[in-house]
Amino acid sequence: MLRPKEVVSKWIDAFNAGDVDAITNLNQDNAINHQVANDSVVGNDANREMFINEFKTAKMVCIVENIFEDGQWSILEWKDPLGLRGCGFFQIVNEKILFQRGYWDKLSFLKQYNLPVPVLKESKNAVD
Repeated sequence: MLRPKEVVSKWIDAFNAGDVDAITNLNQDNAINHQVANDSVVGNDANREMFINEFKTAKMVCIVENIFEDGQWSILEWKDPLGLRGCGFFQIVNEKILFQRGYWDKLSFLKQYNLPVPVLKESKNAVD
């Protein structure tokens, strides 16, 4: 039986290889992936599409700083070669990822990879 941190270690290997099939094979069919800088993604088809698009956008690498485990949960503290840092929380049920939440700075990511920064729309409640 794989422990949660072992499942996350497999996820990291798949992520670093850009292997979308291996990533989604680690998920429950109804897995939720919520990167807090983006909208939640629900289900394996949506997760697959998200990772395909993300890997087309930038060559991302996860360098492990720490992996912690508590019951069904594994917590990943990571950095990338360009200095971005973040953490991810993975709920593992029956050796598969049911829920994933990631915290990282999207603006720093976009700037590091020279990607366009979206322009925020002015709020109706904005004060002049």
